[in-house]
Amino acid sequence: MEQPSIDSVVVSTPTDAAPANLSTPSSTEAITIIERPKLKSRQRLLNGLQRMGSSPSLAGLTRSRSHSLRGPGKASMSCVALASPSSPYGHSYGSSYSSELSTGFSTAPTSVANSTPSSPLYDERARFRVVLPEGATSVPLPTDLRTNSREGVETGGDYFSRPIKKKIQRRPNFNFWADLPPEIRTQILCYLEPKQIVRCSAVSKSWHSMCYDGQLWSRLDASGFYRDITADALVNIIASAGPFVRDLNLRGCIQLKEQWQKKGIVEACRNLENFSLEGCWIESKNITAFLEQNRRLVHINLSGLTGATNNVMKKLALNCPRVEHLNVSWCSHVHTQGLRRVIEACPNLKDLRATETHGWNDIDFMAELFKRNTLERLVLMNCDSLNDDSLAALVEGIDSEIDVLTGRPIVPPRRLKHLDLTRCRGITDVGIKALAGNVPQLEGLQMSKCHTLTDDAFTTLFATLPVLTHVDMEELDSLTNEVLKSLAQSPCAPHLQHLCISYCELLGDSGMLPIIKACPNLTSLEMDNTRISDLVLAEAASSIRTRNRSAKGPSGSARPKIGLRIVAYDCANVTWTGVREVLSRNAEISRPSATSVSTTPTYPRDIIGLKCFYNWQPTVEEHTKRVLRGDFAAAARLERKWADWMMLNEEAGVGGAGARRRRRRAREAQLMHADEEEGGAGTGGIGRRRRARSGPGGCTVM
Repeated sequence: MEQPSIDSVVVSTPTDAAPANLSTPSSTEAITIIERPKLKSRQRLLNGLQRMGSSPSLAGLTRSRSHSLRGPGKASMSCVALASPSSPYGHSYGSSYSSELSTGFSTAPTSVANSTPSSPLYDERARFRVVLPEGATSVPLPTDLRTNSREGVETGGDYFSRPIKKKIQRRPNFNFWADLPPEIRTQILCYLEPKQIVRCSAVSKSWHSMCYDGQLWSRLDASGFYRDITADALVNIIASAGPFVRDLNLRGCIQLKEQWQKKGIVEACRNLENFSLEGCWIESKNITAFLEQNRRLVHINLSGLTGATNNVMKKLALNCPRVEHLNVSWCSHVHTQGLRRVIEACPNLKDLRATETHGWNDIDFMAELFKRNTLERLVLMNCDSLNDDSLAALVEGIDSEIDVLTGRPIVPPRRLKHLDLTRCRGITDVGIKALAGNVPQLEGLQMSKCHTLTDDAFTTLFATLPVLTHVDMEELDSLTNEVLKSLAQSPCAPHLQHLCISYCELLGDSGMLPIIKACPNLTSLEMDNTRISDLVLAEAASSIRTRNRSAKGPSGSARPKIGLRIVAYDCANVTWTGVREVLSRNAEISRPSATSVSTTPTYPRDIIGLKCFYNWQPTVEEHTKRVLRGDFAAAARLERKWADWMMLNEEAGVGGAGARRRRRRAREAQLMHADEEEGGAGTGGIGRRRRARSGPGGCTVM
């Protein structure tokens, strides 16, 4: 007999009769085969869509699902969809609600008694299915079986036909910057430059008040933007942040000429410690007002002010006893009479800069400086009034006890560390010899343009300066190579870092070679307009190479840096050969020898920054750039092509046979060198650039 399909078989109780060809399981139950009525095309489509929507868990399976039938009468129990014996779902389902195919309903087998095991109307794996009333499309899921993920669905309509909408909990609006604590906002704004803070103040009123908060302006340095800021903006900053300002630098702010009294800037600043009015247009009464209201001043710079007078120095002495640094350079109305009040009232004064002031021949004032003995830096440039007697009173005092053996006064050593006597034309060898033995802590000595000084003074002085690091002897025409030899033999030679002998036309190789050999820590060497030759440059390059070898640490850890700056232009004995020696040593890579333990090459760490003849300087600068960025191959190629061009250029200048050919080769070498100088290939190089050539209509000669 043909087996009926599952879609045409339902179980219903009670029944009136059973067909004769079917066996009756029991007396109380009957199985009826009901033919499903034919549906129209539109109803079939809707019924199929309903089945797919009502069983989402079976969408991916290959099993043909049963159709629910609408009976003519009201059903007393749920219908049972019977699976065929060849159903692929042959596994046991466990709990009646645990199967993912049950959609929340029981999947327990029916309890039809006495059913034939092979009958298609009975299957233990069959599951219950709800028969919908006439006209219904779906049944809402019971409330107790709904999951939490469906809470956003509206309950008024069909559950399966409505889209799932989740309620997205919006984060409440907030202003990140406004919610920050004021301390953090202030700390963030502290990283901005003053110019940027002023621009931020235009955002809003709250930003304006925040940007002009005094905590941001504890240090106000207008020297970097004094040309770009208006007088009103600068006054607003000072007036609003006045009590908080500690360091006030108004260098070059000439736009405040009419604002000192008008806006009350002076009254706003009361807690200054560092104060600079260099180059400003300000009257004496305003300077005095600043000094009277800021009694904790430590650093005062009044350089170049015509309003700085002896009366201002008197007010400074009365109101600012903590001053340690005072700069009254180029103050034409300040004399040693006013400075004497400052010396007497300020016991902590360490730095006094009085360039181009008057009255330094006052012996009593110098004796007062000798008694205090607090100065560590004294700058007296262009003080023509300074003479040998006043300088001796500064370092030896007046009527001091004389040592019988040495014939020198017995006085405590001075604390001077830096002494600048540039263009003090009243100083001779006698005054310089007075410094010998009395300034053992001196580190910097500037004696430029004192034309009366000779070798005798410096030979005696250098032997008594064990920690000297900077020496400036520019334009001392009377000095000879003996001065440099005595400096190389002095105890300060291992510490010497800077030496300037420019325009000392009598100094040459015999004096400079011992200096380079005895001073391993040299970082600056100015020798322009002297008699030095290529030997000095070669010795300097050799000393830098020795310094690189003795340096500790891995050689390839960092790029090279300039370790020695040499100024050697306008030296008649310096040729391109010496310059090439420096360039070659700068780009030299030391290869390990066969007997060496290490197999890694040694790269230069310190190189020479050379300033030479102006026609060679572009090549030297380009070579130095390549070495500093680590492109040693390009640097070596540039040095080689430059040397070829220089040799051919020298040959071209010689007359005789073949001069025309040599000039042509020099021009070709010059073109090759110019191409290479513009950029070389290699690490970080931009490659060789090709110059444009004229077309057929161009000049064939050029």
